Parts: sequence; structure tokens; C-alpha cells
Amino acid sequence: MFQVRKIDEVSLQITSPDDSGSIRELAEHFTFFAEGYKFMPSYRNKVWDGKIRLFNIRNNTLPAGLFQHVIDFADERGYECDIDDSILLGGVTKKNIDEFISELPLCVNGERIEARDYQIDAVKHALLNERAVLVSPTGSGKSLIIYILIRWFLENFDKKALIVVPTTSLVEQMYKDFLDYASEDKWFDEDDMHRIYSGKEKINLDQRVIITTWQSIFKLPKQWFSDYGLVVGDEAHNFKAKSLNSIMSKLSNAKLRFGTTGTLDGSQVHELVLEGNFGPVYKVTTTKKLMDEDTLAQMKIESLVIKYSDQTRKEFGKKKYQEEIDYIVSHEKRNNFIKNLALDQKGNTLVLYNLVEKHGKPLHELIMKAAGKRKVFYVSGSVNADEREKIREITEKEKDAIIVASVGTFSTGINIRNLHNIIFASPTKSQVRVLQSIGRGLRKSDNGQITVVYDLADDLSWKKRKNYTLNHAIERVKIYAREKFNFQTHEVPL
Repeated sequence: MFQVRKIDEVSLQITSPDDSGSIRELAEHFTFFAEGYKFMPSYRNKVWDGKIRLFNIRNNTLPAGLFQHVIDFADERGYECDIDDSILLGGVTKKNIDEFISELPLCVNGERIEARDYQIDAVKHALLNERAVLVSPTGSGKSLIIYILIRWFLENFDKKALIVVPTTSLVEQMYKDFLDYASEDKWFDEDDMHRIYSGKEKINLDQRVIITTWQSIFKLPKQWFSDYGLVVGDEAHNFKAKSLNSIMSKLSNAKLRFGTTGTLDGSQVHELVLEGNFGPVYKVTTTKKLMDEDTLAQMKIESLVIKYSDQTRKEFGKKKYQEEIDYIVSHEKRNNFIKNLALDQKGNTLVLYNLVEKHGKPLHELIMKAAGKRKVFYVSGSVNADEREKIREITEKEKDAIIVASVGTFSTGINIRNLHNIIFASPTKSQVRVLQSIGRGLRKSDNGQITVVYDLADDLSWKKRKNYTLNHAIERVKIYAREKFNFQTHEVPL
């Protein structure tokens, strides 16, 4: 038998006085090899065995968000569970939530709107379970879901709410979205919300809603977090880093814990770490469903396989991954092809790159020189949040602009309404990054123009030898097929 009790809102303690073997079995159930562990120095130097252990065998603790996994584990193996009353959920009902949402005035751009059914269902699921990872694609209105959850919390609890996001741009965007949603009842103003990023005040805060980057607060002492009863981790797929886990572990009084993300990376370890922090995964809706319902823009993906000459592919040989990337991003003909592709597009075009000095700046200069009167914007991490927000707002009013932006600044969470074309100028294998980047172009434009994604792949293979980035491109195509996106593949001789 397992005895399960809550230590605080972060951890459960699970004991089995009469059967230590069942505890070892439980610990093994929550043990996994870390992704890529074989390549990590600590594993190679035999300092670490490469495993992630979510159950702490020394003090019998487990992240509280994995409570349902413990129940499922016990049921499957016939173990009984003695569950402490403190773990049981509160008395919130669906009727309570329905009444609250029906009376809550919601606005976008000053016009009254109604929450969509799937948004209401997501709010109900989150509040009834007090914890959840809400998986909902870009353009589905995640920020509205968060807003409704915050409003509910502030009217039913007396503690503060903390919203943690990965970038300064998202701090500003979330802040503006909340002011927009509350524009009819004027419930939110600057006295209600505080934003934290570089240079902003972090202590002696009177506001009840704090929107912050994780980088700004992860070193703060545990006492700083004690006033918060709710935490939302937006773009929660980033919450597997140790610094982000440390934030969640300090929020020992945060009873309501919600993660939101458009995508997960498909790793079981990753999902369990997320669930440990926030609770079980709940699929709100899908990109394909939103396109079918005409909520998001229609999209097609053109996978362009750049074919290098036989001589180049033969001589390229077996190179390390970084050597291959350096070769690709500095290739003059390839960069000229990207420049011409961007200039040939009609409508607003986003060109995404990874490496600032080696790729982003040269691409921007190439496009600028040939763009004539077309507006061309450049965005990297060095461009401050206010300037990025201005670029986003300007682009929404433009019809033929080009944005050359780093993946780190524009692939996650940034919404641009009138975006018609996206060019993946840099290779990537990350499932999260691919789907997040595609999401940039799925908000419906004013003219109803279809969104076109150009995914560049580089064929430097020779006979049976395939290069790294070509293999990554094959993985991206598998993602497109699985998500049921409309895509075609074309070969482009360089």
C-alpha cells in the first residue's frame, strides 16, 4: 500500500511502510535516460549514468503534478493508495465557471467578443483540476485563456498571480493583450499589473498580477515567491531547464499551476517533467481543426530541397554538424537564392535565421540592397523589446514588408496578423521550433491570403552518405505529414 500526502504545492511524499520493494518499483517507473545523454561530458566521464530520476528515493518525494500517474501506476499493479485529504480538489463546479465567463466582458480591439467553446472547455478543465499543461496551437487564443484564468483567480483568492514567459517581447505582448481584453470594464490598468525584465523593479511590488521573463526571477530567494497562489508558465515547453524548474520549486504556495504551449517535443521525459511542474497534459485543439473551421489562415508548405552540384557533394565529405551549418549559412549562392525568394513574394514576408553574425546580418544586408522601396526590418536578441513590439505593430499595417528575424526572437509567441510568407532560412530539427515558427503565419490576414511556408533543405549527400541537415529536413516532413499539413517537395538546383 502507498501512503500519499502533500508536502506543499510542489511535492508529494509517497511511502509504503510494509513494502520497500514497491517504492523501488515506483522510483524505477519515474526514471528515464535523458535525451542525448551519450554525448554529454558528465556521462562520458562516468560522473553521471545518464538518467533523470523524478522520484527522490532519499526522501520519497515526487513532483505533485504527477499525482495521477501515481494512481494509474498503483491501479495497474494492484496496489492500494491511502490519499491524504489535502490532495483532494476544491469545490469549484462547471456551473460556477460558466456563470463567471458569461458575465465577464471580453474585448479585442475595443469590440466585444465571446470566448470560443474550446477556450471555455480549457478554462473549465484547468480550474476543476487546479493543474494542467494546456496544449493549444498558435492563433487559438492562449492569452485569452490565461486572461480568464487570471480573472477567476483574482476574484476568488487573495494571493498574487505570476505569469512567466521566455522573452521580453512576450511580456509586453501579454500586458497589452490583457489591457485589450479588459477594455470594456477597465478592470486592468497599470496599477493592477507589473512587468519584470531587464531594469524593471522586482521587490516591494503592490500589483497582484506580475508578468515576467524567467531570466529575471530565477535567482530570487524563495521568500519572494511566497505571496503567489497561481503561476502560469506560458510557452511551457521551455520549462525543462534547471533554472525554470527552480522557479517552480520555490512556488510552494501556488495552488493553481498552469502551463500553456502550442507544441510539445514528443519526448516522454519532457512531458513528465512538465507534468511534474504543472499537472497532466490537456489537448485544447489542433492547428488542422482551426484551419478547417476557418479560425486560422489556410496554409501550404513548400519544401525546397537545394541540390548542390555533384562535385560539391562528392568533395563535401563527412563533416561535423557545426561545420556543415557554417558551410550552409555562409554559402553565397544559397544566400542569394534566399534573397531572391524573399523579394519575389507578395505580401509580408518573415525570413527566420539562427546565427546572428554569420547569417542574419549578411542576409539582411543582401535583402536591403535589393529591396528598393520595400520596407525591410531586422530583429535579433540585441533589438530591445519596445523596438521589436513597434516592428510587429508596423508590420501588421504593412502589405509588402520583409522581416529578417532570429528564430529565438520571432518563433515563440509573437503574433503578427498580416503575415503571408515564412522562409526557414536556417536548418533546424526541433519539432517545437518548427511548429512554433509555422504558427507565426496562421493568424488570418485582412485580405484572406493563404500563408505559404518555404522550408529550405540542403542536399549535400553523396551515394549512401546523408548529411545532417538533410536528415533533419526528412524529420520535418514527417511532422508535416503527422499534423496533416498541405505540403509539397521540390528540388532546386543551386
